[in-house]
Amino acid sequence: MKNESRKDEGLRALGSKTTYRQDYAPEVLETFENRHRENDYWVVLRCPEFTSLCPITGQPDFAEIVIRYLPDVRMVESKSLKLYLFSYRNHGDFHEDCVNKIMKDLVALMQPRYIEVEGRFRPRGGISIHPFANYGQPGTKYEEMAAQRLLHYQLN
Repeated sequence: MKNESRKDEGLRALGSKTTYRQDYAPEVLETFENRHRENDYWVVLRCPEFTSLCPITGQPDFAEIVIRYLPDVRMVESKSLKLYLFSYRNHGDFHEDCVNKIMKDLVALMQPRYIEVEGRFRPRGGISIHPFANYGQPGTKYEEMAAQRLLHYQLN
C-alpha cells in the first residue's frame, strides 16, 4: 500500500537509494497532493545542518534553514527537500542569495498560499547573518499576510 501511494504521486526519491548531488540541483525537488486544501495550516520544516560555500573564499558556511508554509494544491516531499538542500553543500552563494533562491524554488515548485524561509547562519568573523524572505499568493489575503510578516519580522 505504501509503495502504491508513492507510485500514484509520481515520487522518485522517497524509498529509493539516495544519490547526493554535488552542486545546486532544484530539479530534485518533488511534490505530492495536499489532501486538506479546505484548511489553512502551517507546515514547518527545519534543516539544522545546512551547508553552503562562501562564493569569495570557498570557506564553508553553516546554518539552520527554517521553512514555514501554508500549502495550496501541492506540498514538498521531505526527502527531495533534503536532497535539494544538500545540493548547496558545494555551491558558492551569499547567505541572502541562498535563502532567496530556496524560497523562489519552492514557490515555483508548489505555488503555496504563503511561504517564508529563514536562514540562521552561524557566526564567521564575529558576525552571524539571518536573512528572511517570504511570499504570499498575489491578489489574496496571503499577499497582505506576507507584507505584514515582513514588516514585523523578528527572529524566533
